[in-house]
Amino acid sequence: MANAANPSQLLPLELVDKCIGSKIHIIMKSEKEIVGTLLGFDDFVNMVLEDVTEYESTSEGRRISKLDQILLNGNNITMLVPGGEGPEM
Repeated sequence: MANAANPSQLLPLELVDKCIGSKIHIIMKSEKEIVGTLLGFDDFVNMVLEDVTEYESTSEGRRISKLDQILLNGNNITMLVPGGEGPEM
């Protein structure tokens, strides 16, 4: 249980597992950022989120969408920010 003594030695999927039930900010490969509550994930980091806010940069500005639930393909995720509140306006 050396990992429990030193949180900086967590493996990546262990950190994601600790985020289940809490807010997470996800930056996608496209021009999208997503904030929601993490419900679950698999070994490929495909994720299920609820209470989702999607931020998309368009030529007209930023578009914001609200979704009840979403399934994200892990191949399209660039970065995960545990506890993140989303992009600055």
